[in-house]
Amino acid sequence: MHNKRYTFSLFTAAVLLAGCSGPTTLYQWDAYQPSVYQYYQVDNNNLDEQAAQLEESIEKARAADRRVAPGLHAHLGLLYAHSGREQQALEQFATEKRLFPESAVFMDFLLKQNKDTLQ
Repeated sequence: MHNKRYTFSLFTAAVLLAGCSGPTTLYQWDAYQPSVYQYYQVDNNNLDEQAAQLEESIEKARAADRRVAPGLHAHLGLLYAHSGREQQALEQFATEKRLFPESAVFMDFLLKQNKDTLQ
C-alpha cells in the first residue's frame, strides 16, 4: 500500500510540474521591439545596423522553425527604403503581405507613402 501511495504521489507531482514550463509565444520577437524603439530615437543614423539585427532575427526564427513577429518584415522594409535599398524594401513589404494578409492595407499605405523613395 505504501508503494502505491509513493508512486501516485510521484505521478501527481510530475503531472503538476509538467504544466509549469511557462507560456510560449506564437512568434519569435528577438530584436524586433528594440529595433523599432531605436528607429524612433533622435539619432537613427545606424539603419544598416538595425537592418542587420532584424535579418539576424529572421535567421534565428528560421533556425528554430518559428514565425517572425507581425510587422518585422514591414519594419525591415522601411529600414531598407530609408537606406536606399529599394528592391529589398519592396521584397520585405511583399513578404509581410504574404505572411500576414491582414497587413495588406498598411503595406499598400507604406508603399504609397514611400513611392518617391522606392522609385
